[in-house]
Amino acid sequence: MEDNLPKTNVPSSNNKSPNVLIAGAGMGGLVLALLLEHAGIPYEIYERSAEVRPLGSIISLSANIQPVFEQMGLYDELLVTCIPASTFEIVNANLKRIALFGADDVEKTVGYRRLNFSRPRLHNFLLSKVPAHKVHFNKKVVNMIQDKDGVTIRCADGTTYRGDVLVGADGAHSAIRQSMFRQMMDQNILPPDDALDLNKGYASLVGTTGPLDPEKFPIVTVKDSGGVLIIGDDSSYVWGLFAIGDSRIAWNVIAQIATKEKLEDMKFRNTEWAPDTHPEMIAEVRDFVVPAAYGNTLGALIDGTPSECISRVFLEDKLYETVFHNRTVLIGDAAHKLLPSSGQGAVNAMEDAVILANCLYDIGTTSPEDIKAALLSYKDQRLPHVTEQYQGSKTSAKFLYGQTFIERIIRYGVFNWIPKSKMNEMVQKDAAYRPQATFLPLAPKRGLGPVEPQFPNKRYEAEQKAKKAAVSV
Repeated sequence: MEDNLPKTNVPSSNNKSPNVLIAGAGMGGLVLALLLEHAGIPYEIYERSAEVRPLGSIISLSANIQPVFEQMGLYDELLVTCIPASTFEIVNANLKRIALFGADDVEKTVGYRRLNFSRPRLHNFLLSKVPAHKVHFNKKVVNMIQDKDGVTIRCADGTTYRGDVLVGADGAHSAIRQSMFRQMMDQNILPPDDALDLNKGYASLVGTTGPLDPEKFPIVTVKDSGGVLIIGDDSSYVWGLFAIGDSRIAWNVIAQIATKEKLEDMKFRNTEWAPDTHPEMIAEVRDFVVPAAYGNTLGALIDGTPSECISRVFLEDKLYETVFHNRTVLIGDAAHKLLPSSGQGAVNAMEDAVILANCLYDIGTTSPEDIKAALLSYKDQRLPHVTEQYQGSKTSAKFLYGQTFIERIIRYGVFNWIPKSKMNEMVQKDAAYRPQATFLPLAPKRGLGPVEPQFPNKRYEAEQKAKKAAVSV
């Protein structure tokens, strides 16, 4: 690629706080922006869309990330914005219970109740906390050039922006990742597996209803967010429902893609699975049974959902070995696309943001060497945990979504043979990882289970020692 972008306004390599360009105003990008705001690190966000679209279904925040919102002084507002999780039930197509999970025992163990949101509501909450003048919409990045002094992006409208670090927070089909990988391929240094497409084993239809009549949908009157997953018998479908407040229900339908031929057929026939573009698929699922509290049929929920709030997505997964190169680094789905079965995709994007913010705060200078050291530390801190989460999402997908004979056997074994004590151990182990912003006072430990120690932040520790020394003089 020809380097024909401007080299003006080069940042000083003696500046301890790097100028950060964030591509993407999703969950990870917004949390990173909030953390950089607290850290006093300059940043700007460049979002490719012209406006926020109200797409998506439910999103959950676990104990792994909630302490960070306490640190930023946003926790009380977060609780008002969410609807706390209560129970999660798994049933068969005849609505016979397979398993039931309660929230009270989990909260006692880990100290936090899982918080559920509609995706648009959480996104709007985070966006409202970022200074508006730092978020630039309709800025699709089409080119990226790195050199020893900085990184420059060019947008589709012809504008260019330059900084010390570029963060690709632009999703599973990240333009930043693609540009970075092209540069690495030109240098013959990209690992072969990173060049492969994302895995596609499932397709999903998701939506969030408008306000519903509580007489027809009694579940919307509950204060907590109950959820149910219905596993179809002798079919490739499972479908899930969650009450998310404001008299709304988030729903999704997941279809297992059995063959590559089926996948290619689905990709060819449509790019947007919505009522106005794929009526035959809607017709196929609308008679699926749901509990009476949710309206008796999936069709009742589909009819109560504005067409612009329904979208089709492939449930893709991929764990990339390469998450940074020179001055460019990836977070969230751009770095690791998890299946939603474990409810950890957005949480991991936010965890990425926490660790990256810590590393950028602790940076020495904006020299190439210090940038590389900071981004390598980010990778080393995140890779073990996100690898475990990635494998966990694939495993849980098999016993929640899988419809092959083997997957049904696995599901039966998980829900009938694993003792409750072992389940509690697994919950404790998963909740022990709670990365916090190490340049802010830490949130207090909650719950009975163990919590992993934080990675030390040398700059913050030195600043605190200096403050104590100044007070003692």
